[in-house]
Parts: sequence; C-alpha cells; structure tokens
Amino acid sequence: MKIVVMCGVGIGTSAILKVNAERALERLDIDADVTATDVAGVQAAGSDAQVILTSPELVHAIGKTNADVIVIDNYFDLDELTAKLEAALG
Repeated sequence: MKIVVMCGVGIGTSAILKVNAERALERLDIDADVTATDVAGVQAAGSDAQVILTSPELVHAIGKTNADVIVIDNYFDLDELTAKLEAALG
C-alpha cells in the first residue's frame, strides 16, 4: 500500500506528518510505504497512492485522484491519525 503525505511548500511539515503516519500505521499493524511531498509534487507522487493525507486548506490542491483523501487537523495527534487511517483502511 502506498500513502502520500502532503504539505504546502517544501517537505518540512510533510516529513513530520510522514513520521507520525508511520507511527499510527504501526499501531494498526498495517504495512505501507509512506512518501512525503509538497503541492507541486502531489500529482506525480500520488498517481499510484491508495491514500493521501493532508491538511484541510490543501485538499483543493490535490486535484483529480483515485486515492482516498484523509484530512488531518493536527499533524502531531497520533490518536487522530490512527483513528482516521483505521476508518479509511477498514
């Protein structure tokens, strides 16, 4: 499974989200390849992703995708990440 995490510019914030998403996936015992990107790279990085994680203000920047888009309000909240990933991945 491929999961893409996206922030606005650069990859600093998405790197934080990547690490915390990996921790949440570990809690759920789900194996996934998690990739960090910015708005400019989301189409390429997300072309074969099953899930894209991003903030509410960046959802519009994703464009057309077959991936499930999960909005994360607090990148540091492992409980939120775990709950939303569990709901999306079943």
